[in-house]
Amino acid sequence: MTESRSMGLWSATSIGVGAMVGAGIFSIFGTATRISGNAVYISFIIAGAIALLSTYSYAKLGVRYPSAGGPVEFLIHGFGDGIPTGALNLLLWTGYIFGLALYAKGFALYALTLAPVDSTTLWTNIFATAIIVIFTAVNFIGAKAVGKSELFIVSIKVGILLVFAVSGLFFIDSSNLSVAEFPSTSNILFGAGIVFLAYQGFGLITNAAEDMVDPQKTLPRALYLSVIIVICIYVLVSITVLGNLSISEISTAQDYALAAAAQPFLGNSGFTIMAIAALFSTSSAINASLYGGANVSYLIAKEGELPVFFERKVWNRSTEGLFITSGLVILCINLLNLEGISMIASASLLVIYVAVNASHLRLVAETGAKRYLIWASLLSSIVFFGILVYYEILNSITTLVVFAFILALCFIVEWAYRNYSNRILKTRTNGGNKS
Repeated sequence: MTESRSMGLWSATSIGVGAMVGAGIFSIFGTATRISGNAVYISFIIAGAIALLSTYSYAKLGVRYPSAGGPVEFLIHGFGDGIPTGALNLLLWTGYIFGLALYAKGFALYALTLAPVDSTTLWTNIFATAIIVIFTAVNFIGAKAVGKSELFIVSIKVGILLVFAVSGLFFIDSSNLSVAEFPSTSNILFGAGIVFLAYQGFGLITNAAEDMVDPQKTLPRALYLSVIIVICIYVLVSITVLGNLSISEISTAQDYALAAAAQPFLGNSGFTIMAIAALFSTSSAINASLYGGANVSYLIAKEGELPVFFERKVWNRSTEGLFITSGLVILCINLLNLEGISMIASASLLVIYVAVNASHLRLVAETGAKRYLIWASLLSSIVFFGILVYYEILNSITTLVVFAFILALCFIVEWAYRNYSNRILKTRTNGGNKS
């Protein structure tokens, strides 16, 4: 991508914040509270600390290998030319596609609460398709438009959430937060494994490295800043919700717990205000994830892993990979039942986190990173993946089977394409500078 570097610190940070908050606090808070009870904010803190460990690897690798492909480039440098590298790259792209479909459906469901139409599957699909089309156009304009639009959206979203959280603190019932009512330590840790999914957007910042002003400084700062900001938002919002609703009330309103928590101190307008915040949240997650997913397909094509038509430029600006990614997302929206898809998207990206840390161990001499921090990140990611798998074993074996099928399919497709094309994966021997 030949666009001049124009993305500053706050624009880059907003990509991570937008992806994390949009995919997190509005989608899994009810589920997490059923597990961690009134200690769910502790679970968010623990999961945030684990996310910061992974951020360390992404920061070190991103500075050494700034690239539009982010983790794709890291895996190629760490593992070289092989079927596992190609399969993991395909899994990453697949994870973005499922995640985008999930976010679009979430946007549609919130939009329907404000629109004078029936909550039918048809209208849900229409709203979800429309939001993907809109942000495809935004991404087509270029990275500068993505950064500016993301900064605008995230500013509004974070502003609403902070007003909600801070205002709600003055109305909380302290008995709802009693330490005596905390669940067992295992439940808090199990809840941390679930809410860890809410931090999986920070890696998208590395996809913007080639478009950043001074990526050597901007990239690490944006990564750490985005995770720290999101931890603070999650903890404040969690305490406000817990302080204004009992656990049973949160369970009853788990799909719109934040809106329900706003009603005691914001009245009937509280639901509308938080629904609007949800629209901004899901919108920013779509914007950031579509930017990352399209860049992944771009770099995969550049390194020869997908057919060349993914790489051809459209009007000398974006790649056809952007439109193909969007098209596949729209197909998922209209053809698939997305119940349980969140686990597939999250598990896919968590596998990538494990792989990136393993790759980093092979590249530590080049990045100058501390091995013990990489090992801490690697082992914690494996543990949290295990927690996620265990949770699905208890709740949905079918979802695990589907994920295993997708993982196997990525390896099969990579193997078949290698035999068909005889292409060789390439790495950037110039240390990550744009060629």
